[in-house]
Amino acid sequence: MTGRGPIRVLIADDHPVVRDGIRAMLGTQDDLEVVGEAISGLDAVRLARALRPDVTLMDLQMPELDGATAISRIHEHDPDARVIVLTTYDTDSDISRAIDAGAIGYLLKDTRREQLFDAVRAAARGESALSPAIATRVLSWARADAPGTLSGREIEVLGAVARGMSNKAIGTHLSISEATVKTHLLHIFAKLDVDDRTAAVTVAATRGIIRLGG
Repeated sequence: MTGRGPIRVLIADDHPVVRDGIRAMLGTQDDLEVVGEAISGLDAVRLARALRPDVTLMDLQMPELDGATAISRIHEHDPDARVIVLTTYDTDSDISRAIDAGAIGYLLKDTRREQLFDAVRAAARGESALSPAIATRVLSWARADAPGTLSGREIEVLGAVARGMSNKAIGTHLSISEATVKTHLLHIFAKLDVDDRTAAVTVAATRGIIRLGG
């Protein structure tokens, strides 16, 4: 978002009634503008590249290409793309796939309209936009995992932190959003029982999870 004019939103959902409802809701806000509607995952990738919206609202279950894969492809072309998942599906696997793909937010379709508006605005600022229930579950996964057990992507993120890279640089390097990098760091902090980046690197290096200077 440039700060000039309304936030430009792309809606990606294969159900016309849903698209109509979302467009109507967003249309009540002077600072939000729907610039396109995608009816499939492939269509979402094409329109995201052509329109460069500030925020994309992405359903997960769509024809031709599922939402998580579409998010990954969008980020391959534009690592700074901001995509919020808006779906009826809330399984752990769905949430995990979407976040790993680079989603900056995850909302359910029964979300109140005010919460949707706030999430779009937050995403446009580059901030995470997880509904409270989803955020709680994301953090609970990290705490439930075996202490110190990091995923491959988390090790990549922490290794980049150890090399002095900023969150933005890490996101560009890994083709994920800066907000997704922050989410991975939250997982890492919880798993390693630390409060900051320096402590995470120190603990991980001590345990042999990452290697320094190599």
